[in-house]
Amino acid sequence: MKYYIIAGEASGDLHGSNLIKELQQLDSGADIRCWGGDKMQATGATLVKHYKDLAFMGFAEVIKNLPAILKNIKFCKNDISSFHPDVIIFIDYPGFNLRIAKWARKRNFKTVFYISPQVWAWKESRVQSIKRDIDKMIVILPFEKDFYKKWNYEVEYVGHPLVEVIEKFKRDHSEIQIVANTIALLPGSRKQEITTKLPLMLAATKNFPGYQFVVAKAPSIEDEFYGNFIGDYANVKMVTNDTYSLLMKSVAALVTSGTATLETALFGVPEIVCYKASNISYQIAKRLIKLKFICLVNLIMNREVVKELIQNDLTPKKITVELNRILSDPGKKERMQEDYAQLKKLLSESGNASKNAAESIYIFTKK
Repeated sequence: MKYYIIAGEASGDLHGSNLIKELQQLDSGADIRCWGGDKMQATGATLVKHYKDLAFMGFAEVIKNLPAILKNIKFCKNDISSFHPDVIIFIDYPGFNLRIAKWARKRNFKTVFYISPQVWAWKESRVQSIKRDIDKMIVILPFEKDFYKKWNYEVEYVGHPLVEVIEKFKRDHSEIQIVANTIALLPGSRKQEITTKLPLMLAATKNFPGYQFVVAKAPSIEDEFYGNFIGDYANVKMVTNDTYSLLMKSVAALVTSGTATLETALFGVPEIVCYKASNISYQIAKRLIKLKFICLVNLIMNREVVKELIQNDLTPKKITVELNRILSDPGKKERMQEDYAQLKKLLSESGNASKNAAESIYIFTKK
């Protein structure tokens, strides 16, 4: 069968690649065309567009890049029409994917959404268009099933794909040991967010001369870009395509909000969540989003497990205070580890999420 998959960021590339591998196990004749990244391309799927050319973050940034976005939407529609897949699989990336879904549904393409848009955070009204345009919704967060139920929309919960990804990595790299003075810096995968957050993280490193800070570099961004920020920081270095090994070695981490916060928790690393956007984007989001937390770890657990430093609270001074607490308070670290264990249990009760999702999609598409 022919599958067309659209992912628009690094996490979507990761989950999309594992979904593709499972689909290929089920369907030896699978012909897969995708929008994503290096990981999806490495499976043998035909990569149409790389996510690094698609990732625009925040309200102001989207408006600024609207011509490019509209051009990509037109190209995508034409590409789907030419390929004529048996099913279109959307992975998160809602601003783009829901536009394509509306168009696709009118042309009788089968539509599946894997990894729900975060409509529970804001724009709940999007559920109406999801119900209209998405034939099958597959969710990976336990509270999403109840959220959609109140909208009278039946969805399928398959567990979170990161659990199996990280457990496999741990098994395959069991030789990696914690290095007592290593602290990970995960400033994001887009230039916009790195520019905003990394300088503040780096400024705090001056207060920890006995520690080695390691920046997890996004593979799609050139070394020179990071070099402009890191400069002469003697206790800071970079790694590329090695974030998971870095987390296995680290005693703590400063992490930009998003999937990385969950990855860090599943590796059992005490973390501080660092979030800062442009003032315009933040002020708009603040009025629209009514969640108690921004971090996935806290949202899933429905309480503060990890500290969130948001917008004006994200300062070198406050980073230093919170990082000192993690490094010097064994009780705090122990409580966080216990919470992480509960989190993992919640996300793994359904088994291998990628395999579950692939089986569900394969059976649905064959009908």
